[in-house]
Amino acid sequence: MNQKIAVLGPGSWGTALAQVLAENGHDVRIWGNLPAQIDEINTYHTNRHYLPDVKIPESITAHKELTDAIADCDAVLFVVPTKAIRVVAQEFAQKAKNTPVIIHASKGLEQGSHKRISEVLIEEIPADKRKAVVVLSGPSHAEEVVKHDITTITAASTDDAAAKYVQDLFMNDYFRIYTNDDVIGVETGAALKNIIAIGAGAIAGLGFGDDAKAAIMTRGLAEISRLGVAMGANPLTFIGLSGVGDLIVTCTSVHSRNWRAGNLLGKGHKLEEVLDNMGMIVEGVSTTKAAMELAQQLNVEMPITETIYGVLYEGDDVKDAAKNIMLRDGKEENEFSLE
Repeated sequence: MNQKIAVLGPGSWGTALAQVLAENGHDVRIWGNLPAQIDEINTYHTNRHYLPDVKIPESITAHKELTDAIADCDAVLFVVPTKAIRVVAQEFAQKAKNTPVIIHASKGLEQGSHKRISEVLIEEIPADKRKAVVVLSGPSHAEEVVKHDITTITAASTDDAAAKYVQDLFMNDYFRIYTNDDVIGVETGAALKNIIAIGAGAIAGLGFGDDAKAAIMTRGLAEISRLGVAMGANPLTFIGLSGVGDLIVTCTSVHSRNWRAGNLLGKGHKLEEVLDNMGMIVEGVSTTKAAMELAQQLNVEMPITETIYGVLYEGDDVKDAAKNIMLRDGKEENEFSLE
């Protein structure tokens, strides 16, 4: 099943997914807005800023013009930062001449509107310019996928056939896809785990050990589930790949830019300094603000998110924040009934 696929966004994850698709025999085009990066991919078949020492398949072509990248495509994969999703979707809608399956592998909530990425895509891309929208998410690092490490993630859509189509596009002996119909749960887990990863990194930066790591991950998952269910998600989704799976990998790996940012904060660095030195988007920072506002709107209690918000946006001391959250009133652990 050879398909023509445009990958919008040549960052580390977009490049890794493009490699998977190319190795599966598909015609893959990458689009980006940095001319030097596009020239590097076409000339040297590398993307050194994001994936040093990785050789990109020569069959992948890179394009500076969106029209060229999406021409006659069967599927279009959005892997741009959350803040760019709406404007890129608008440009796609203006230039698309056919109706591809729309896939996205970005993780976040739109600032201001608090909307999930699939909601933004559906708003901006008319029905006659898309067959379906599918979310691709789960525990994965580009640095490991490009080395063919075993990875399993989820393709979520309200259109079962579209989810199965995406599953077939990506499946191979090192990259396994499961399907899911809970788009709300999958996108919520993907976005909010970045917040908890900042906290996990801060805990490590402060010098705390495995007990603290387990605590923030477990109670972080409770917060993610609480907000997700209030948004209409299935609570069982959060014990799957896009929930606890993605949370584990993002909260424990040095590949995670959100963990690294939190770790530097825990060691006493200022947020501006951390972001300047990171060299990549740290989605969890903006997602913390959106999630905090959404939790207030839906009257959902999220103490870890609130604590991290205080550190990021109100200048709270990281060490004091960790102590204060431990001194909250006692709570009941189980929140959801199986009845």
